[in-house]
Amino acid sequence: MPFSAYKTIDTVVKEFQITYTKSNFILEIDFNIPDYFREDLEFVIREGAPDCSEYAICENLIYPMLKEVWKHYSKKFIIWSHKSLNYDEKMSGFPEYILAQKSPLGNVVFDKPYFLLVEAKLDNFEAGWAQCMVEMITAQKLNDKPEQEVFGIASNGGIWEFGKLKGNVFTRNQTFYTIQELDKLFAAINYVFQQCELLLDAEKS
Repeated sequence: MPFSAYKTIDTVVKEFQITYTKSNFILEIDFNIPDYFREDLEFVIREGAPDCSEYAICENLIYPMLKEVWKHYSKKFIIWSHKSLNYDEKMSGFPEYILAQKSPLGNVVFDKPYFLLVEAKLDNFEAGWAQCMVEMITAQKLNDKPEQEVFGIASNGGIWEFGKLKGNVFTRNQTFYTIQELDKLFAAINYVFQQCELLLDAEKS
């Protein structure tokens, strides 16, 4: 069953026996947003049609923000776009974006995933999180390290929500972030990248 077949959080919780909790675990880590990025984003929002389709939201709003933060972590990670993620017949599909460890074999080799982003299509965050949670469980199984945290983001481009999975406990950050408060949003995204880097470094030490 593909990830997109999961539509409600309670279905995922019951099927995979995940404990669902809410708390604020995001610690905002300041990120210096370049002026050119702010200007480009303002231009796209003012003159373009950045949210006219699911693809437009990914290309115009979601990926540019991920990419801007990823530049600071690109020696260790790669962002994969719509890359196949498969564990078994119940857990397979194409997450919008995956942050994965950079393979020593080169950029053509997909390595361990550390966080996944799902677009909340039609602003449906319930279905977005259901899908993202299954993807996080899949990443956990592929990494074969259930006690290591896997992070998730659900976003419609304007609103960004954050979650993490450790063991069988999923935690959804109570505070969500918006594109209107760009500095706070980037600080939250930067925190997730930093946590993934700390996990990677701890694994290698």
